[in-house]
Amino acid sequence: MTNFQYPRAEKLKKNTEISLLFEKGKWRTSGNLRIIILKDKPNLPVEEAKFGVSVSKRYFKRAVHRNRIKRLLRECYRLNKDLFKQAFGEKTVAMLFWVSAEMPPKFQDVEAQFIKLCEAQKK
Repeated sequence: MTNFQYPRAEKLKKNTEISLLFEKGKWRTSGNLRIIILKDKPNLPVEEAKFGVSVSKRYFKRAVHRNRIKRLLRECYRLNKDLFKQAFGEKTVAMLFWVSAEMPPKFQDVEAQFIKLCEAQKK
């Protein structure tokens, strides 16, 4: 049985981890999604998987819209966590971004782009 939880321990919250992610991370893009990932390496030990989401105020001025997209992105991660870990690894710090000014019409569209991003990383 798969684990569909998104516990507090998996949430990317610390400023030190976020700044390290932006300094040393690798960017990947697929459709309207962009992800920055930092995998476990000997010189950069990662204790456990951490995941965060961000939506730019530049594209969505209203907090209601930003929060809606963030909820959709977190839900995509939560439901497809096994696929994400297969593609990016068990010990990975990652942050996901929505890089389009258009509001996603349905959750299924966002989920399809998330799966496409994970599949592209596997190859």
